[in-house]
Parts: sequence; structure tokens; C-alpha cells
Amino acid sequence: MTTPPPEVAVVGLGYVGLPLAVALARAGVRVVGVDVNPDVRDAVTQARPPFFEPGLAEALVALDDGALTVADRLPDPVPGAVIICVGTAVDPATGRCDLGPLRAAVTAAAARITPDTLLVVRSTVPVGTCRDLVEPAMRQVTVSPLLAFCPERIIQGSAMAELASLPQIIGGLDDASAKRAEALFAAVCPDRVLVSSLEAAEMIKLICNAHTDLIYGFGNEVALAATACGLDATELIAAANLRYPRPDLSRPGFVGGSCLTKDPYLLMHSAAAAGHVEMPMVAAARRTNERVPGHVVERVVAALTDPDTDRLADAKVLVCGIAYKGRPETDDVRGSAATEVATLLRGRVGTLAGHDPIVRPERIADLGYQPVGLDEGVTGADAVVLLSDHPGYTRLTADWLLGRMRGRGVVFDMWGLLDAELTGLEGLTYLRLGRG
Repeated sequence: MTTPPPEVAVVGLGYVGLPLAVALARAGVRVVGVDVNPDVRDAVTQARPPFFEPGLAEALVALDDGALTVADRLPDPVPGAVIICVGTAVDPATGRCDLGPLRAAVTAAAARITPDTLLVVRSTVPVGTCRDLVEPAMRQVTVSPLLAFCPERIIQGSAMAELASLPQIIGGLDDASAKRAEALFAAVCPDRVLVSSLEAAEMIKLICNAHTDLIYGFGNEVALAATACGLDATELIAAANLRYPRPDLSRPGFVGGSCLTKDPYLLMHSAAAAGHVEMPMVAAARRTNERVPGHVVERVVAALTDPDTDRLADAKVLVCGIAYKGRPETDDVRGSAATEVATLLRGRVGTLAGHDPIVRPERIADLGYQPVGLDEGVTGADAVVLLSDHPGYTRLTADWLLGRMRGRGVVFDMWGLLDAELTGLEGLTYLRLGRG
């Protein structure tokens, strides 16, 4: 295995790129972080991450001077390796991937690379993207490009720890590319798995997340069916799993984030493009998981509807948990249930307030909520909707809620955080995902 290059460029300093850039710099590799957003560059220069990630700020502050510099474009001469970590969002109307940011990053990199430059794509892409889009751009410069696809599989909230512990999948255009990529990631990833091709690495990322989506989708399908049958899905799943030697059933809850809401679509479109017409299990799981926010809103609206009053139209609804998940903590709102909940409730209730322990107030407001503190939000609320499983919400008590909510309040608890505290409580309507 060759040694890693003395200098690396990381293009895109978001949730994927910045943790990797910091990890490489901490391992002794000089890193140039490239981002087109001046606010991001300023924040990194000041050792102030532009998003929340445990341990990232401390690691950034502890770096030696010059270990990580930032720029708005690749330097000249270009470093020995360029790692592209730009976002690849999916069009919600078509489910197709927007490769525009990746195409721009590849075009910029191809204009500056040398025959000895390793180009690593870390952005999630449809199968075949590296060979069809990236390789041709590189061949305009060199007849023997060094190209690898090395997907990220970390989760927000545990990024720094998982970079050092999770196996790093590496797929190269050829053996030389794979060996160079393995040497690069050896600096931060002790466990590296080389696979046969670029396409294999691309598809591994997609099937990992589609499988996760499918597992959770079955739990949510059980939850919706149990509700219709007047049963408690949590009881059913816990009893089914107890001392039973088969794979555990997943508990119900919202499946969100930028990856789990996107990658199943990329997998389905990749399969279709290759002549495999459909992936019905993957599609069904995604549809089920996408139904959950609407199901939540329907139940809250039904509980607030009184034919003799205007309670719904006058209602104050507090939504708790604006980030797409609560454990581990993150401020990432991409693929959050709160986005659709806001769309479905806006204009139907009097006040729509939002709270999150981590997400900044301005980001909460961007999604259509009135940002509030927890006490302010609960006071006078007709309904409290707990969308995430953030541990801070487990401290809410029956007395505290009853003393602040208006009339017979409604609490919808996506993850059952307050099940023991609120089930059967007089003076409050307690609703759970999966309980009829």
C-alpha cells in the first residue's frame, strides 16, 4: 500500500466533507477545504463549524496552524488527492438525483488535475455516475485517470467517531486507483474494504440505506395496521421480539434525513436504467415511511376538531423536534418530518410553533414555524406534537404539561417518550404512533 499524499483537497464542507477534512488534518495530512459559500469558509476559518456535530468544534480548534486551510476553489498546483463531497439532492416531484453540483465540482477539478492526481467521489450518486460523468471529464486530461468512489456511511451526531470505526468501502477505476484511495483513507479509517468496481461501491451505499428504510418501513406498516385494528404496535413488536431467535422487528417512527429519504430513489432509478423495471419492496417501504407525517397530522386534527366550536382554527400547536432525528443529536433538517407537518398544518390552525434543542431559531422559522422556547411553546398550547426522540423531551412531566396546556390538551408522541408518564392520564388526550 502506498503512502497518503501530503496534501488533500476536500470539496464541499458540509455534514460529510468537514468531518472528513478535520479527521484528515488531525491525522497529519495537510488539507485545503474548498467551499463556494463564504459563510461556511468564514466559519471554518474561525474554528466555528457551521452546523452541529459533537466533537467537531473541539477537533477543529485543536488543529495545528495551517493543517486545514479554506478556499473558494482548488489551489494551483492541485493537491495529490481531491475528494468531492458536494450534495446530491433528489427532486421530490420525480425522485431523480440532481447531479448539477457534482458536475460543477468535477468540471472544476478536471480543469486542474494532473495525471498523478487521485479524484475521489464521496457524494451519493446513482450507479454508473463515476464511469459515465467523472471518468470522461478526467480523460480529457490524462489517458490513465486515478478515480475512486468511497461512500460515506456515517450518521450525523456520531460522525467523528464513526469515521474512525466504520469500514470504508473503496471502489476504484482500476487497481492503481483503488490502492491510492486505500492509502489515503488509511490515515483515518483503520478498516477498509476494497470492492471490485466503481459501480459496486456506488450500489453498496444505496442498498445499505434502502435496506434500513425497508426495515423501518415494515415497523411503520405494522403501526398503521395496528392503529386501524385498535391495537398497540409497541406492545405487539416488543412481545414478538421477546426471547425469539429471529431478526428483531423495528419499532415504528419517522424515517428521515437526507440519505434515507433519497437513496431508495437513487437505487430504484439505477435499477430501472439498467433494465430492471422495478423494485417493489423498496418502493413500498418508501411510500409507507412517507405516509407517517400525514398520518400524524390527521390524528392531531381529528383530536382537535369539535363540530360545536372553532377549536381547530383557533388552536395553538407546538411541534417539538424540528431536526430529522433526536438521537444522536443533530441540527440537520433535511428530510425532517417537521417540513411536511408544517405544510399540512399551515392555515388550518391558529398558531404553529416549533421547538428544537439544537436547531437554530432562524432555521425553525424557515420551515414555517414560530420559533419558541419549550415553556413558551407549551403554555397555552392545544396540542404538542413530539416528532423526534431527543432525550431532552423525556423530562416532560404530566403535571408540567397539564399546568400549561389549554383545556384538554392533545399530545402526539411519535416515539413513545412519555408513554409511562401520560398513558391513561385524565385531562389530556395522549396519542401514539401505532396505537389505536
